[in-house]
Amino acid sequence: MTTATTPDDETVYINESEGTRGSKGPFFVVYRSPEHERRYGYFCANCETLDNAMDSMGRIECNRCGNLRKATEWDAAHE
Repeated sequence: MTTATTPDDETVYINESEGTRGSKGPFFVVYRSPEHERRYGYFCANCETLDNAMDSMGRIECNRCGNLRKATEWDAAHE
């Protein structure tokens, strides 16, 4: 199981079988426990960081490399 360390020195667990496609590489779901009970956020596989942001439409953007997952709910009214 792959792990990462948060800015608060917490070990989190990257689920490489649960991810979504980004413009530069996948985003993998990250959990606070190895049992995948509590979600932490996303891991950008392109630049290997936890520094990502998600908006209310489900768009994920990496704050370091700009890797981007498009919004899960999109129509012309959202532009």
